[in-house]
Amino acid sequence: MGNNALKDNPPGADLHISTNASDWLWAAFCVQAVSLLVMLVFNFARPRGTRLFHQLSLIILIGFSVGYFSMASNLGYAPAPVEFRGHGDKPTRQIWYVRYIVWTVTFPLSVLELLLATGLSLSDIVTTCFMCIVVIVMGLVGAIVLSTYKWGYFVFGIAGLFYVWYVLLWHGVRTQFPGDGVLRPGYIQAAGWFAFILITYPICWACSEGGNVITPSAEMIWYGILDICAGPIFLFFYLFRLHNVDYATFGFSSGKYTDSGAVVVPSEKPPVSAA
Repeated sequence: MGNNALKDNPPGADLHISTNASDWLWAAFCVQAVSLLVMLVFNFARPRGTRLFHQLSLIILIGFSVGYFSMASNLGYAPAPVEFRGHGDKPTRQIWYVRYIVWTVTFPLSVLELLLATGLSLSDIVTTCFMCIVVIVMGLVGAIVLSTYKWGYFVFGIAGLFYVWYVLLWHGVRTQFPGDGVLRPGYIQAAGWFAFILITYPICWACSEGGNVITPSAEMIWYGILDICAGPIFLFFYLFRLHNVDYATFGFSSGKYTDSGAVVVPSEKPPVSAA
């Protein structure tokens, strides 16, 4: 049975993805979905109370899976006018808002997953996650603006991305890591990989939604490779680097967890009265 996504959901823009691009998106969806199932198994294999990083990874992979299912089905986009580049007078191009919705979930959570292993304060972590959202929102707003003012939003997004890079590669590395620095090597490797992948997203945006230089099909291939690198590859690598670390090293403490419908609260020693 062939891929009928573009027949069942006809493109509503002059510049749109091809059936081959949809095939690639289905392949990327399979990678994300299989990674989600594997992560689910890993999550349940962990003892209760030590699943935070795995559950954050599950949320990220759920977001990517739903997003790529939508894009492979040729859904989740809006036609927007783009600059003239040999395609007629002000043609429309598919702008995939579903991708930006997915990134609004996955990007801050990926950064959160990294920074939880550092000694950064909660305020620094929250601010960095907010900057991740700023980057995504600026990309979406810039993508739907026809005039050259879109590059102003691009600059705002790059400024937010520089802040994220600074925290990941400079500020976060120089904090006092929990457990006498046992987490530092894994964090440096994972943060370095993630930061490198982040560099290429603005380049792809400038060539696709921004400058309308490459076709929507080429855009999908480029973004798809990046999302696989920033999604499953990054997550499995990061969790592998942390799998031998004692969970108590992170210093997380919620005070309770839920088991079989009952709230289990760790016992506390009674205070010792003065003699």
